Amino acid sequence: MKIKIKSFSSLIKSPIIVSLFITGFVLSGCQSKPNSTKRELPPANNDYFQNIIKNSGIDLVRTLGDEHLSNLVESDGGGAAFLDYDQDGYIDLYISNANYNEILSKNETKPDVKDSENRLYRNLHDGTFEDVTKKAKVGDRGYGMGVTVGDFNNDGYPDIYLTNFGANVLYKNNGNGTFSDVTKKAGVAGNDCSTGAVWLDYDNDGLLDLYVGNYIKFDPKYNLHYAPDGFPGPMAYDGVPDILYHNLGGGKFEDVTKAMNVYNRDGRAMGVGATDYDNDGFMDIFVSNDHMVNYLYHNKGGKVFEDRGTQSGVGFNQMGEATISMSVDFADYNNDGLMDLFVSDNAYCSLHQNRGNGVFSEMSYKAGIAVACGQFVGWATSFLDYDNDGDLDLFKVNGELKHLYGQEDQLFENNGDGTFTDVSTQRGAYFQEEHVGRGACFGDYDNDGDVDVYVSNLEELGALLRNNKGNENNWILLNLVGDVSNRDGVGARVTIVTGDKKQYAQKKSSGGYLSTNDPRLHFGLGKSTMVDSIKVIWPSGKIQNLKNIKAGQILTINESEAAN
Repeated sequence: MKIKIKSFSSLIKSPIIVSLFITGFVLSGCQSKPNSTKRELPPANNDYFQNIIKNSGIDLVRTLGDEHLSNLVESDGGGAAFLDYDQDGYIDLYISNANYNEILSKNETKPDVKDSENRLYRNLHDGTFEDVTKKAKVGDRGYGMGVTVGDFNNDGYPDIYLTNFGANVLYKNNGNGTFSDVTKKAGVAGNDCSTGAVWLDYDNDGLLDLYVGNYIKFDPKYNLHYAPDGFPGPMAYDGVPDILYHNLGGGKFEDVTKAMNVYNRDGRAMGVGATDYDNDGFMDIFVSNDHMVNYLYHNKGGKVFEDRGTQSGVGFNQMGEATISMSVDFADYNNDGLMDLFVSDNAYCSLHQNRGNGVFSEMSYKAGIAVACGQFVGWATSFLDYDNDGDLDLFKVNGELKHLYGQEDQLFENNGDGTFTDVSTQRGAYFQEEHVGRGACFGDYDNDGDVDVYVSNLEELGALLRNNKGNENNWILLNLVGDVSNRDGVGARVTIVTGDKKQYAQKKSSGGYLSTNDPRLHFGLGKSTMVDSIKVIWPSGKIQNLKNIKAGQILTINESEAAN
């Protein structure tokens, strides 16, 4: 309601009116919360990646739940996820946190970690975020490890699955800004030390299933170890089998681990990923294990899996050794239509090139990555086209394993000829900082066309890395909406053509380490202003073709519009 004042100048001659006016102005200013809390982001500098976390509104400091890093479980967490929980077109951020735990924590008196919780930050569309954890009812206070996001009930709103030391949690998105804990009804709590997890529709029935990686059976009384190492390694403890949950519909899941032949009694999972590596229309599963052989479960028509980790060449590193494998990410880095994979570890890491016949070649040394990686302990890693030139680069998060010693993160640029160059120090001051990094998620949080990064660090603020220059080249973001297939379109295979260049991607539900990336598919286009064609092969088998698409947009592709 507006009040019309005929003569403002005559009114202000009265001292009473002046006093009331000034008082009202001051009071209204004090009550104007949006203005008083508005944050000013630093202007873009000349760095590709600029850390703006202190101005972003993201204030979570991941705790160990302890005064010191005293065991393996405390060292391994935690992750984060980019997701659009309110479907407003901007991706929000969910971060896993730890907490005091009577089994893990040596300290019993530190009060500030006994009520720590996970956090959900809503994207305010201006480059900043607000904490909506309490309103959304997602402040789990377990000992948090990983976050994976997927619309398990196909209602159009992303749901959140949390892996913990102890019982896991499934939050169903209610579609009104809040979530409900449906773990008990769904039957997906587990009760071990879970790490990476991934949503996938392994039988193509239109419902997302869930694979959960489990780590070790931790025993706090076991202290037989070499003192300078800090604490025992994973082989000092019994491993724990992973679990595959089949989505039955109606909010319920069934444990089909043994029935689907993915039961391994002594697994020690860290990162978990899923993709269709042989393009047969069914998603396969990769598990990076700590200090032991990695698993590659080949999906045989949605009816059973077969472990081909060793025979395919991805079970070990280039020297035939098991490493401290951390994260896994799938992508087609050489644009030949086949999904390759990268596994980070405490040594030279592994870049496995897909040869197309069920066999991979380990290329980390030949690709120029091994020597640079060997100086650090690698955790989260993801393929991304940070400069929008049309080929996929690598971002690697580092941090000491058994001590809170920081290390620099790394950025490897794809040279377009099968090799990579470490360009970290040339891409921003951030890459000269040392942090104890763990999980990370990648996505375009400000919708400006290039990929930004959130990194989760131990015992300090994370890093929000704004990409300042990637959109100097052109781009397109694809938002896939399934119909007969699962709503997220997980498992869809996409080919885009610009001139004589083709790029290939698959829709996944996980990325990095214990984390989930932007659900939209990002493609850098170089100087091309148009995409000649986009081809989508949906998990249902439907094929969709689009022609002459303008660059520089977020394009929603609905399976319902595909020809039968």
